[in-house]
Amino acid sequence: MRIGFDAKRLFNNKTGLGNYSRTFVWNLAKHYPENEYFLYSPKLTKSELTEKFIDNPAFVLRSSDAFLKSYWRSYGIVEQLQKDGLDVFHGLSHEIPIGIKKTKIKSVVTIHDMIFKILPETFPLIDRKVYDFKFRYSCNNADKIIAISESTKKDIQKYYQIADSKIEVVYQSCHPIYYEPQDTVLAKITLKKHKLPKQYILSVGSIEARKNLDTLINAISLIDPEIRLPLVVVGKGKKYKEKCIKLTKELGLKKEVFWIDNLDSVAELRCIYNKATAFVYPSFYEGFGLPVVEALLSETPVITSKSSSLTEAGGPHSIYIDPKNPEEIKNAIESILLNKFDIAKMVSVGKEYALEKFNCIQTPYLYECLNV
Repeated sequence: MRIGFDAKRLFNNKTGLGNYSRTFVWNLAKHYPENEYFLYSPKLTKSELTEKFIDNPAFVLRSSDAFLKSYWRSYGIVEQLQKDGLDVFHGLSHEIPIGIKKTKIKSVVTIHDMIFKILPETFPLIDRKVYDFKFRYSCNNADKIIAISESTKKDIQKYYQIADSKIEVVYQSCHPIYYEPQDTVLAKITLKKHKLPKQYILSVGSIEARKNLDTLINAISLIDPEIRLPLVVVGKGKKYKEKCIKLTKELGLKKEVFWIDNLDSVAELRCIYNKATAFVYPSFYEGFGLPVVEALLSETPVITSKSSSLTEAGGPHSIYIDPKNPEEIKNAIESILLNKFDIAKMVSVGKEYALEKFNCIQTPYLYECLNV
């Protein structure tokens, strides 16, 4: 089978949709080498994360020298897909090319979340209009839709009235390193390199209002100083991050919050997860919640929100909180610091749940059922 992918995020995004694209395509090629894989991207950026896809005989790379690369990705690419004789084209991040339905090429689109619908105040009006057009077109015209959680599937049905039979839930898996034994030597080197304390609470993710870091900081401030641990924040941000830094100063926590915004190494991130006393993720909404799964696979207790897809990601032995309630978050953190839970069980059962639920390559049967 000749399968093509919209690889813009794969080559040009270091987190989020980029991680999904890289893990998805790499696992597929590894487990099903009999297929031919084509990667289409307006720009091919080489980095530590993407170099294994470049000059690799398992992949055929296609890019564009067009002046309007966005036009090529959304429209002009269809001609190239036909030249390459694709059986299936998979839009890995919400989009398929306009006009692909008029060809013989079957199409699949992955919808990660509906944040612009759920939290419209976090997006400019023009962005919401563009996203709505692209998402609606993809959902109506793709032959199959992959939703990355049951929560996202429900949102797609709610906003676009798509038939249940057209949507398949295929959970994400993580970077392969999360399924390997922890490198204890690298862990020591990593903590020393980033000047981290021996014990800490961890937050990972883009620093934006939806992730709710300010409420976590407020919750940390409420913990008895006798038992309180420092907070390590891994992620990048702009105005909202500045707000959070200002808040740490106002609460007297400036020296108790460590910021890491230059972490490109997955191996180092895995170490930071593993050495955390607890991982706290009080997001208001997630299409999936990959950091929760990464923490579980790293054998770290998880505290997260009882909303959207996060209960799917966290499983039965994580602790769930109201993301709007700093007192509730504070109590959850204290329950771990004071060993009010069976931490060993949280860790072992949490990892077992993540291994079973998020370590499968389920997608090929979707391609096969398209009758190509």
